[in-house]
Amino acid sequence: MTHPSSPISSPLPRAEPAEVGLCPERTRRLLQALQADVARGRLPGAVVLLARHGKVALLETLGQLDPAAGMPMRADAVFRIYSMTKPLVSVAVMMLVEQGRLLLSDPVARHLPEFADQQVAVETAGGLELQPVSTPATVQDLLRHTAGLTYEFLGNAHVQRLYAQAQIGSRERSNAEFSRTLAAMPLFLPPGTQWHYSRATDVLGRLLEVLTGQTLGQHLREAIFEPLGMADTAFVVPEADQHRIAEPFAHDPDGGIPMRVLDPRKPPAMESGGGGLMSTAADYARFLQFVLNKGELHGVRLLGPHTMAYMMADHLGSIPSNDDLLPPGHGFGLGFAVRMAAGLAALPGSVGTCHWGGIAGTAFFVDPAADFYGILMIQAPNQRDHYRQLFRTLAYAALVD
Repeated sequence: MTHPSSPISSPLPRAEPAEVGLCPERTRRLLQALQADVARGRLPGAVVLLARHGKVALLETLGQLDPAAGMPMRADAVFRIYSMTKPLVSVAVMMLVEQGRLLLSDPVARHLPEFADQQVAVETAGGLELQPVSTPATVQDLLRHTAGLTYEFLGNAHVQRLYAQAQIGSRERSNAEFSRTLAAMPLFLPPGTQWHYSRATDVLGRLLEVLTGQTLGQHLREAIFEPLGMADTAFVVPEADQHRIAEPFAHDPDGGIPMRVLDPRKPPAMESGGGGLMSTAADYARFLQFVLNKGELHGVRLLGPHTMAYMMADHLGSIPSNDDLLPPGHGFGLGFAVRMAAGLAALPGSVGTCHWGGIAGTAFFVDPAADFYGILMIQAPNQRDHYRQLFRTLAYAALVD
């Protein structure tokens, strides 16, 4: 473990909003908008972080950590970050690329033989046909979600039903068993033909295990979390820290249905590279500062600056996306969405801004042009889209230089 007095374990420097070009009044407006919905019972609680020029200008808590227990939110609350796991795993893959241990052009089957000889399920008027893959998926395809895979909750097509029937997202099977189970199913799309959000980053988690000989959790801890001082990021929350776990409402405030989220207290058999991590706002801020610093934090360099810039470039080009998850005017890099146009999307942000979120409500953006990033940590699965947009809109409204 890092020594407590070492620079890497010290908090990121702080600044008043006005010192870094954020209007104090407009920053308060962001907090007031969220607080109003806490008061209305639509949002259990939140941790909000804004940083600019390497300094945290806003780190505020709102509402409750655990609505059932009536505990107030705390700045070091631990959240289920779900798909905000993906950029971390993508960085771990690129670190191995930089070490010459794999190439992005490698077919997935070179490292995971179970993915050899895959077939694509094609639904025709006469029924379902399985057709051989003409171009096998590569590691790059996994990183940019063009590997022909899908998510079971994104629709009701044949392959998505197969995923659901197999309970492909089960935390009860190991990463190795997951990979074999998934590889035995037909592909949703021919690789390289379309951007489609998928279980690809879970496959990358298994790829990391095969290449390093470690569990995914071990490898991420040693390669990224410990070097960057991310002490609260892991696939399970230790008993001593479980009093810090943020919880959603028991029932959806709009529809009344029970809110289902994973249990972070029990070590999972499957350490999901696509969505299994727990983290805090302060930990994830260290990661985003590392991204803005082009692969380095407090003198610790994990990626070269050119590699970091490459991850934040668009990797889709003319590959189409028929998916609402990717906003207009955006491409996809290696692990997150990348803004390609100043307009088009319904959210503000500079060209080059990267963003993503987690299905339980967490979200981030990182804007190299404005040297600015933000993190919203909530556990409100069904309300997440509204709060992501509200957060991003009001965060940029506060930016006055």
